Parts: sequence; structure tokens; C-alpha cells
Amino acid sequence: MGRGFGARRRRLVFQQQLLPCWLCLRCGLCSLPSAFREGGKGPSIWDTFTHDHPEKMMDRSNGDVALDSYHRYKEDVALMKEMGVDAHRFSISWPRILPNGKLSGGVNKEGVKHYNDLIDELLSNGLQPFVTLFHWDLPQALEDQYGGFLSPFVIKDFRDFVQVCFREFGDRVKHWITFNEPLIFSTMGYATGLTAPGRCTPILVGNCTAGNSGREPYVVAHHQLLAHAAAVKLYRDKYQGSHKGRIGITLTTTWFIPLSDSKSDIDAAQRILDFNYGWFMDPLTGGDYPFIMRTLLGDRLPRFTDEESRLIKGSFDFIGLNYYTASYAYGLPLSKTGVQNYVTDSFVSSTAVRNGVPIGPQAASSWLYVYPKGIRDLLLYTKSKYNNPVIYITENGIDEVNDETVPLKEALEDKMRVEYYRGHLLYLQRAIRKGADVRGFFMWTLLDDFEWNSGYTVRFGLHYVDFKDGLKRYPKRSALWFREFLRR
Repeated sequence: MGRGFGARRRRLVFQQQLLPCWLCLRCGLCSLPSAFREGGKGPSIWDTFTHDHPEKMMDRSNGDVALDSYHRYKEDVALMKEMGVDAHRFSISWPRILPNGKLSGGVNKEGVKHYNDLIDELLSNGLQPFVTLFHWDLPQALEDQYGGFLSPFVIKDFRDFVQVCFREFGDRVKHWITFNEPLIFSTMGYATGLTAPGRCTPILVGNCTAGNSGREPYVVAHHQLLAHAAAVKLYRDKYQGSHKGRIGITLTTTWFIPLSDSKSDIDAAQRILDFNYGWFMDPLTGGDYPFIMRTLLGDRLPRFTDEESRLIKGSFDFIGLNYYTASYAYGLPLSKTGVQNYVTDSFVSSTAVRNGVPIGPQAASSWLYVYPKGIRDLLLYTKSKYNNPVIYITENGIDEVNDETVPLKEALEDKMRVEYYRGHLLYLQRAIRKGADVRGFFMWTLLDDFEWNSGYTVRFGLHYVDFKDGLKRYPKRSALWFREFLRR
């Protein structure tokens, strides 16, 4: 199974036949809010969120130090090189480049130097940088000034930020990703309030002091799409011709399966896919939101002007897909009573259990069940519905509980992670054989890390990080397996 995948990869270098030309490791070393007070960086909404609301973190932690990859990036690049991967995906922190969020506030030269050093270190070790421009760490100054992504003012400021990145790093960076998971930023930040900036309808969710769970997620998503389109236009007009790079966006969705064969559940599975995936893919490929969203939401769903629609349609050279899990979907009565909320707007609920049987083994996170077939099904759905775009799997992974009472030797034996990747690579291969245009695969993640509102309670890494002993890194069985996999 794994051997066949690896053998075909060797041939691909010359023939570009079946499998991606990049088989890569997604490493989260720079997508996390580390070294938050160093190098001239301004505060982000995640700095504020974790400091002001530790009760929203499962372990009351923060990412102030995290893995300290800001200082240890050379060590981490060496780990990637040892594994034999050929690319590294990381994000550039907006407030590290523009500390107050705006070009008028000045460019932080220390921040530019840090990313130049990282990019050069990657390239000197044979790794291509895949750079994400927004991974949720909005400058706090823009949140304070005009509400961040609730305001259309953010579009110009984002464009100014990415222009600095294109200008400073574009001669070496050939793959740009504008936004990582706009779905999660919009819904968990503005519908449930579980992540920064922690907004939701107070009476509805109970853990927020301000927000509107029935309107704000759609406004925030709308402005992310417009900011994405503005960034892509800028890159194509001014930089792509000389830099010869590509630009796209990374989306995520659970793969949904009807709970039963009833029409209600079949329709429900499609409806929730539209609310999770079509919400972004439909505008990117067709210029407007899914019809069912417009029907159910009415004027709560913003509208694109004709010019905006033309700008957004086709505004990608590739789509990044983050796939982790699948769930069963079933329909709920179409009733418009009650408080409006993105979570219930689709009139769909989901479960990981059917007839008493889980959809797959459960990981440490309550939302993550192992379902490798879902990566194939999602890719083939995308191929069929959205005209087979170029795709990179930009995240795929599984976590275990962070139990520091477990001896190190035992903690390194992550057999479940090996089986997770073995299964997903098999179904990725099957999707490619059926014509899905997949160009690369990134794992989440190189190192155990700060996992947003889960803090340090779970471990996603292929390398164990000892948070109590100087952040020492140790390869798990999965890291050794993947290294051998790439050498076949």
C-alpha cells in the first residue's frame, strides 16, 4: 500500500504521471502566535484573546512562547530535512510585519529580516516555502480601530500588508496562500465565540459579551473573500509575471454523509456542504454564494456587486484543502423561529455515530474521527462540482491526548498516526487515479504545538515536544515511518 505510493512518486519526478510532484510536510512553526513581544511585533487578536480570556482555553494557556520556533527555526528546518520532505508551509504574521496593521504605521524591519532568514534557510536546505498570509492573527490595532474583518476597511489594509510580503519575499516564494480556513475564522470567532476575537450573540451562546451569531459570520466571510480577491488581483497585475509564482486560498470542510437513505438526510448532507464548503468555493468558481444559502438567509447574506463577482470568480491558481474527518448529516425541520445563528441556519445536525457504530476511531479531539475515504470523496466531489481545480492537501492529521504522565518511550509510539496517514495516502492515491488534480500533500504537523483553543491539551505532531524540559524535540514513530516512506 504505502510502497506502491512511494514507488510511483519516484517515477513522477521524471514523468509527472500519477502522484503529486510535492509530497510535503505541513509544519506549523510560524502559524502560531509565538515570541509575541519580540522583534518589534505588534499585538494580535490572539494575544489579546488568550491573555484576557484564559477561561476559553482548555488549559488556560497561551501561545506567547509556544514551540519557540521564532528562535529555533534552524533546528526545525533540520528536522524537516532529516525527514526528506521538500516543502514547508508556514504563515507570515501580519502584526510582525505591520505592528499597527497599517502601512502608514511603518514596516517592521526586524520582522522582514526574520522571514527572510527563514525562507533562505529553507531554500538552502532544499525546501520550498509555501506561505500563508493570514492565519487568524489580525493586528489588534485594526480590531480596536474598526472591528477588523467586520469592516470593509480591512480589505485595503490587507492588500497593503500582502504587497509588502510580495515585494520583500516574492523573488523566492513561489506559492502564496491568502487565507487559511476562512470558515473557521468566521464561525468560531463570530458564531460560537470559542476563538479570537471571541464574538457571538450573548443570549444565545452565553460566553460572549458582544456579537451577532446570525449576521457577523457572513459579514466576516464576505470581507475575507473580497480581501482575498484584492490580493490575487494585486499579485497577478504586479508580481506574478516577474516572480513566476502561484496564488490560492486554503479551505476546510468535514466530509458529510447522509445519516440515512431518506431524501431529507441526502438533502441535509448537501446543504451542510454548501454552508461549509460551497460558502467559499461557489464564489471562487462562480462568483456568488450557493442558492440554498441565499434562500435560507435572505438579507443576512451579503451581496457582491457585479464588479466584485467578476473579481472573485477565478481568483485562484490552486485551492488548498484541509481535511481531517467526516460526519453523518441529518435534516432538521425548516422552522424560522428562535434566535438566528450560523450553527443552526442550515437546518442540519451531524453525528459521528450511526446505529450505535462510530464512523471511525476517535482521536483526542471530540470532533476528529478517522475516516480516510472522506479525502477521496471530497476530492472527487470537488473535481465534479468545481471543474477539477489544482489542489494541494494543505493539512491532514490526527491528535492524541497530551498526558505528560506517560513515559517518553511510550509517547513516541504513535501507531494510530501511522495508520491514519497510511489510510489517507491510499485514498488520496485513488482520488488521483480517478482524475483529481492533486499536486501536493502537507501533514499537520511537524511538532506538537499550541492548538488554538485546545491549548496544549492535545498533540498533533510527528515530533514530540517536551514542554517541561526546554522544548526538546523527539521524533515519534510516525516521523520515522514517513522518512522511510519518502526514501522508498
